[in-house]
Amino acid sequence: MIQVKLIDHGIVHPLAKAEHAAKTCYQGNIPEMRSGSDESTVKFVEGKLFRTGHHTTLQHSSFSFQIEGIAVGDVTFGLHLVNPFYDSDQRSGRFCSEMFLDPDFGLIESYLRFFWPDEDPEKMEAVMSFVRDGVDLYRSNLGRATSLAERLLHEERPFASRSVLSSAGKIAQEQLRNFIPVVFPTALIHSVDGSALVALWESAWTPVMRYVTDRMRDEVLREYPEATFLFNPDRRRKGDWSPDFEPVHGMRCRDVPYLDLNVDPESRSFVVPDPDDTHPVDRLHFHPDFMENSVEDVDTTVWLSVATMGQDQRHRTVRRGAPKFTGDFYLPPIMEMLGLTEQAQQYLESWRNLVARHGVSRSLGTLVAPYGAMVTYRKKGSFNAVAHEQAKRLCWCAQQEIYEVSRQLRESVVSRSGNGDLIRMFEPPCYRTGKCAEGDRYCGRDISKRETREYFPGRKV
Repeated sequence: MIQVKLIDHGIVHPLAKAEHAAKTCYQGNIPEMRSGSDESTVKFVEGKLFRTGHHTTLQHSSFSFQIEGIAVGDVTFGLHLVNPFYDSDQRSGRFCSEMFLDPDFGLIESYLRFFWPDEDPEKMEAVMSFVRDGVDLYRSNLGRATSLAERLLHEERPFASRSVLSSAGKIAQEQLRNFIPVVFPTALIHSVDGSALVALWESAWTPVMRYVTDRMRDEVLREYPEATFLFNPDRRRKGDWSPDFEPVHGMRCRDVPYLDLNVDPESRSFVVPDPDDTHPVDRLHFHPDFMENSVEDVDTTVWLSVATMGQDQRHRTVRRGAPKFTGDFYLPPIMEMLGLTEQAQQYLESWRNLVARHGVSRSLGTLVAPYGAMVTYRKKGSFNAVAHEQAKRLCWCAQQEIYEVSRQLRESVVSRSGNGDLIRMFEPPCYRTGKCAEGDRYCGRDISKRETREYFPGRKV
């Protein structure tokens, strides 16, 4: 099933470190670092720090977990959904093609039956039939999609290297996976500090989240049994949460994600960074020259696929509201050009019927949503956060859909704010310098077009 393994727990006991940090604040001399298993240390941390809410002292200790076998949807709608206090590196569906080409359906079914043991067997059969149908749609169109992606790469990227052109299969997979449910297993390294781990454990809102955070707790307590007091079962969330399933606009296929700029951003205080300030090290949140950029916001609402929502979560300095399923399906350019609109529409309706007609629970319905199911949520980020995000997302190495969302944001700001300094927030490094920052991963686009208005066109791949 899911294996959670603590692969780094530091060399100093977290309770000893917490006590040491607290006493450093209140003593004239640096205190002695005591043993975390010492009874007086445990009492001090529990009574003086944890029970009273002085939890910054617990944030000096970080725990890194290796998690294998968790569903993609339990990362997107689980571990990565709410809190920004983590570091995470997840297995790429773009580079690990065996995830979709040769899935272990028995493992997927075991996963679902383990975490939803009360689900009616007939409903579970309907779910597994839906999962297999998505894989069939993916497999039967992958060859045509790969050939089309190769042609489009030649058209859009005249200077593409052989390695870029050889990525046609990855791009085809990336767009065709919108037929695949997010129940497929993945792996990640997930790091959290002490107080974030406790808060995540208390807040766990799905069967899988409760299971995984229990394993995280157990791994930590195996090393530090004195920390048992941190995990109070009486404070744990009792019910499940899942996104709203009511369609916003009916149910239809959309060939573009879309974005609304909720408030016109004020550009008067924007301090323009140089490319060197964001690449290869982003200094915007650390350098005093850019402090004013942290108090002005860009406020948007986005409508995009679950696949791109997962990508969007990588920028943890951008704040996001709760997602809702819109009832739409995002049809990427390759799928549209292959004439897969009708199949996508039917697949979307089949997914919706799992909840609406078969009565599958919403938490299970969320976990088998297709990558292409669209969600909407509000986003808000400081100028520094958005400048960092856009430098990555307007690069052509970014996936097509998330690039399109960023392109729409750029156009919205241009149309409302003119071409003042604020537009400098929406530039990949190559736009300013004329040189690709990705080195051997140069996308092959015509960089000379940065001198015209054609540098941010729509992309198909």
